[in-house]
Amino acid sequence: MQPIMPPPPACRALLATALGLAGRHRLPCHRAPLAARLSSGAGGEVEAAGSGEAGGVLRHLLLKLRATGPVTVAEYMREALTNPGQGYYTRRGGVGEDFITSPEISQIFGELIGIWYISEWMAMGKQNAFQLVELGPGMGTLTGDILRVFNQLASLLSKCDVSIHLVEVSPKLSAIQAEMLTGGKVQSNPENKSAYMKGISKTGIPIYWYRDIQDVPQGYSFYLAHEFLDALPIHKFQRTEKGWHEVLVDIDPEVPDQLRFVLSPSRTPATENFIQPEETRDHVEVCPEAGVLIQRLACRIEKDGGAALIADYGHDGTKTDTFRGFRNHKLHDVLKAPGTADLTADVDFSYLRKMAEGRTATLGPIKQREFLKNMGIDLRLQVLLQHSRDSATHEQLLHSFDMLMNPKKMGDCFHFFALLPHHRVVRPTKKDNPQSKSPLPPVAGFGELSLK
Repeated sequence: MQPIMPPPPACRALLATALGLAGRHRLPCHRAPLAARLSSGAGGEVEAAGSGEAGGVLRHLLLKLRATGPVTVAEYMREALTNPGQGYYTRRGGVGEDFITSPEISQIFGELIGIWYISEWMAMGKQNAFQLVELGPGMGTLTGDILRVFNQLASLLSKCDVSIHLVEVSPKLSAIQAEMLTGGKVQSNPENKSAYMKGISKTGIPIYWYRDIQDVPQGYSFYLAHEFLDALPIHKFQRTEKGWHEVLVDIDPEVPDQLRFVLSPSRTPATENFIQPEETRDHVEVCPEAGVLIQRLACRIEKDGGAALIADYGHDGTKTDTFRGFRNHKLHDVLKAPGTADLTADVDFSYLRKMAEGRTATLGPIKQREFLKNMGIDLRLQVLLQHSRDSATHEQLLHSFDMLMNPKKMGDCFHFFALLPHHRVVRPTKKDNPQSKSPLPPVAGFGELSLK
């Protein structure tokens, strides 16, 4: 990526001030390595639980498959992850047990995300109010780190009405988030009927909880989706000599209590609607729910302003077969013991770009190590190392930095992608607007920024 021009002095001062914060550190944790290729067999070096551990989800699926025949991979994922009684997320909460996310590895990650939002708020004219909306907030760690940055820069935000809006369907996780962010001081069923819970952060900012993005009030908003899209259900397709066929899940006739992948005998509605005519790959994964979500965010940003930042496993329309499972921090056969493992697939950012087309501009995807480096992670690390008082903390900081930035760990696996109003990145031509000023402030993270 070509470096963009350095930020104006105000932005440099913001970044330098925020990056100089001192704070507590988190113990670094490992995430399971990126998955191997999907297969219809045992799945290679993966952990496979016995069918007896699957409980209700497998029994439910076997009954359903015997009655109606094969189901799509998307329907299988919905049952395994969100079945009301035994789904992975509904039963366990699903965070921290089988994988660890970047915010849990280092406080620096969330701090830099917080700086990104303030940088964009400044670049777009310092509106007198904004909503920060996070989709799938996990344990609330990322929001907590962002709130700490907002508090440190309170003088800058003193004339801005900031509120936090969390989209969370899990009662277990919303309780954890409430405890972390408010100390448990929340009100259920508030007067605002669209929210099912509200509270005040430890730094005095109102926080609201919702079950769906559509429940979040309209208005100037910044959106955040960190490791959210990769767990949404996907459809899988395989190119054959007879054209495209959808990959389905069915009962293995040789082992009646196990599942296997099969190809649809003919074209399915999903095959007709989701395969692009120009597609060159032989195997494609499409996530329609991610497409719908991006369209909704793009519509909101086009109408009300703001921006969206998406960080996830992903690729730019180049990968094929990325569907995988995680259990106990190890790779897990996706068809074994449904409901006991997290299921995920890489986000296709080229698909998201198509979904936002015409409504917003897009930036990225850019690798995590490049985004964080552009945001000044090296400087922030040096500040924390200077404040570390013992060798153990020093080692933890270096280890967590390596986890976030090493290309063989998280550095190249995760990508950042942004939705922005067109006017934020494209200056009107002099013919259209002779009074327009130039140049535009750079978008932090997506190009080199000088902190000197």
